[in-house]
This record gives sequence, C-alpha cells and structure tokens, in this order.
Amino acid sequence: MSKLLRKLEDYRLENKISQSKLAEMLGVTFVTVNRWFNKKFEPNQIQRHHIKKLIKSES
Repeated sequence: MSKLLRKLEDYRLENKISQSKLAEMLGVTFVTVNRWFNKKFEPNQIQRHHIKKLIKSES
C-alpha cells in the first residue's frame, strides 16, 4: 500500500468513517475505495489530488 493510502486509511479509522462514506466524500464508488485498500488498484492522479486535499483539510 502506498504511503498516501496508508495516510488515508489512518484518517478513515481515526475519524470513524466507513469505506462507503469515504467513497462518497471523494466522489468515487465503494468498490473503488475497497480496491485501493485491498491493493488491487492505485488511485489515479485526480483521485490522489482529492485524497491529499481531504487529508490536508482535516489536519
């Protein structure tokens, strides 16, 4: 898992956010988020931008 996805997973767990809610927050499907965390896919450039923005906005 990439460093960014580890940060996203930490953020999700610390804030008690489900994968479904996280997907909604990022504008992707639950399946997409689930595949990221199961190491089947990596976020594309636009998705990485939104992940960074989400993590930073809550810091």
